[in-house]
Amino acid sequence: MSLGEREQIAEIELLVKIIPERISTFVRSKNLANLVEIVLDLGRLPIVRFVDGDELIEHDPVTEQEIAGIVAQLSEFGSDNRAGIPRTLHRISALRNRGGVIVGLTCRVGRSISGSGKTLSDLIELGSSILLLGAPGVGKTTMLRDIARTYADELSKRVIIVDTSNEIGGDGDIPHSGIGSARRMQVPKPQSQHQVMIEAVENHTPEVIVIDEIGSSAEAEAARTIAERGVTLIATAHGTQLINLMKNPTLSDLIGGIESVTLSDEEARRRNTQKTVLERRNSPTFESLVEINSFYEYAIHRDIALTVDKLLRGDDVRAELRRVGQAGVIESAEELVLDSDLDSISVEGAEISSDSDVPSLIDEPTQRLLPFGVSRARLEKAIQVTKSNAIVVDSLTEAGAIVTLRPYYRRRSGPLKAAENMGIPIYVLRNNTQHQMERQLLLIAETNPRTDDLTNKALEETEDASTSIRMYGGGQVELSPQNSYIRRLQHELVERHGLRSASKGREPYKRVVVWS
Repeated sequence: MSLGEREQIAEIELLVKIIPERISTFVRSKNLANLVEIVLDLGRLPIVRFVDGDELIEHDPVTEQEIAGIVAQLSEFGSDNRAGIPRTLHRISALRNRGGVIVGLTCRVGRSISGSGKTLSDLIELGSSILLLGAPGVGKTTMLRDIARTYADELSKRVIIVDTSNEIGGDGDIPHSGIGSARRMQVPKPQSQHQVMIEAVENHTPEVIVIDEIGSSAEAEAARTIAERGVTLIATAHGTQLINLMKNPTLSDLIGGIESVTLSDEEARRRNTQKTVLERRNSPTFESLVEINSFYEYAIHRDIALTVDKLLRGDDVRAELRRVGQAGVIESAEELVLDSDLDSISVEGAEISSDSDVPSLIDEPTQRLLPFGVSRARLEKAIQVTKSNAIVVDSLTEAGAIVTLRPYYRRRSGPLKAAENMGIPIYVLRNNTQHQMERQLLLIAETNPRTDDLTNKALEETEDASTSIRMYGGGQVELSPQNSYIRRLQHELVERHGLRSASKGREPYKRVVVWS
């Protein structure tokens, strides 16, 4: 056993010795090097997870005394329900009942693997800002930690780690040796991570900033601010592939953001594509992106801007697939052809298919308008006069938008309340004249919304609700009904704010409730 392996085992022992003796005896009878985590839930049998699978410790369920005994040996749990063992990387996360009493613990092994960032040494030496993606447990934070050490110790850079929940530098005021001479700024609450990011660059003159889990729009904006000041960024984000970020309205700015653009007829013909296309809005915050598929396999995109542009155009995209041996040495590198089929992606109020054979906006209506309290005949005439790509429909189930007057909108009469709950746009006119209708139709044509971008609006609503609850120190906010995908994004965003959430109701009116 090498010195590094002996040090790893010794550190794992610090976690094993705080758990009840009957469990620690079982764990020590196995290979400690393969231990991943220990799960203890009140009244249930303990579960020990190893690299090669889970094992139950039979006979006796977990008791209140056993959980209390572990908690007594830990540092105080933070607002994120996480605690640790000083100067180690181990993480203990708590489950609580409605009264706030801890009824479950997840004791996860933290490892510092020197050399795990070696496989990205070419990107590191170039000083590229690197974004790491990957499923939980594939080693994102481990690699992040070693990259910080490499920059600080081997390249003699000024490195600041923005350490939320002490994930990177370990628990306690003295950081773990795995980060080398990099400095660490602890983040008291997950929702203040973006503020500490800005503080780091303003107060401590870093050359490199390292961040674990960029997950909110405020953090994405802070990352862009840091990059614009010439600081190298190394970070992880939610998602497993680049495509995930492209479809995530909260985080897509990390790769430049995506917007819909209406081309002229001539340009559309030249490109041999539809008139409304998706394009990258800005320069990406990060130059390179690494998809961590496993501890031993990475897909590397050296130039995010080029890759995103090609994906949006439907061109073939190639990444470099690296396979790494257990010693951290690259064993093989080959080109990997990515699937450029984005299906459809909702951006800036338009849902655009990536299929270049989709008809242009001239070929089909962009809006199905339901008149409520306004003259149908005048609306049809206004459509004809303005040559708008719209038709008038007879029911809410057919409608893509509603046209109404102020008095009806104030009272939420008829189908208006249902339309709001379903996220259907409502255009409110000052008066029931053809002139007003023509102006509204021209405005619609200018902004060109084929369908309403519910995702962006839903996440903005979630941000506003979370900010309001934190500002006023509590309360509960019920959000608008959304589909399951958007609700999942809302739950993730609420968690980043350090708040709690749950879904209630039945489809299609199921919605997220947020509270502190």
